[in-house]
Amino acid sequence: MSWWQPHNFSEKHTNLRRRRQIIREIRAFFDSQDFIEVETPALQICPTIDAHIHGFKTKFFDHSLTPVGNYYLQTSPEFDMKKLLVAGMQRIYQICHVYRNAEISRLHSPEFTMIEWYRTDDNYKSIMEDCIDLLRHIAKNIGIQHYKHRGRECDPFAPFEIISVSDAFEKYAGLDLSLYLDDSDKFANALEVSGIRVAEDDQWDDLFFRVMAEKIEPYLGAGHPTILYDYPVCMASLSKRKEDDPRYAERFELYVCGVELANAFSELTDAEEQRARYEQEMQIKENIYGYRYPPDEDFFKALDYGMPESGGIALGIDRLVMLACGANDIKDVLWAPVQTLE
Repeated sequence: MSWWQPHNFSEKHTNLRRRRQIIREIRAFFDSQDFIEVETPALQICPTIDAHIHGFKTKFFDHSLTPVGNYYLQTSPEFDMKKLLVAGMQRIYQICHVYRNAEISRLHSPEFTMIEWYRTDDNYKSIMEDCIDLLRHIAKNIGIQHYKHRGRECDPFAPFEIISVSDAFEKYAGLDLSLYLDDSDKFANALEVSGIRVAEDDQWDDLFFRVMAEKIEPYLGAGHPTILYDYPVCMASLSKRKEDDPRYAERFELYVCGVELANAFSELTDAEEQRARYEQEMQIKENIYGYRYPPDEDFFKALDYGMPESGGIALGIDRLVMLACGANDIKDVLWAPVQTLE
């Protein structure tokens, strides 16, 4: 039955009222800390440099309606927000719609709402503190004690679990990740011994994601939020390397009730290394999916000019609302879901 029929839509009223309240509280939180809300274009030359994230392409026409090139709907406002940091902005945030060409599921809509924020002269540790404070601010001001999802509860006022990716692999999967960082075959053999399915055409990324999905993510954010930090550098294309162990990058993800809620970095500011990572990611994309994105040369020029040390994060607002409402499906907290194609 259609979502817009009154007897169907009325069931969502409570969730949608809470959604508006949460977005107001997000703005109040950042405004109170002297962040400036910004707006950047949704049309981009390059929507992402992550090999496994896919954008929506649209043709650009000249005055005679002749196609002259392509734009992509943003998968994130990241590149333009970083240009603003180069231009001199220091604390900025943006609430916007983003578009990722992937499946429609209970946790994912191809069009969704994101908040992204950045701090200059800072790193991912301060962004971790922002996450802790934001989750508690929202819970307190909308009057909930726990975030909930599919029978699980998470207390934002409890101490957060802060665990490295390597420690999580050891704790939940019994694997020493450091032994397999540069060896897909060895990694695959270890997974088979652990009883994890392996396919002949699996790349290193596939193996990593499978361990995460089957052995680790279901336990994250159970009872208290979890910050999972320091990913292998090959899993963090826009993140700064750790100075004391350059095999890993200063990246973290925030989990609540087993749901990945946010992705954060100490931002990579080295233009030469960022270009190299772009080329590496686009080669992977071309090898697996048969296409690549053109570079955002303006972004690279901004890095050449000099981007300050920064921390940044993207957080999914729809998922946050789901957790605050105890909803089981992302459609339950959207004003109107994306239509499915027959």
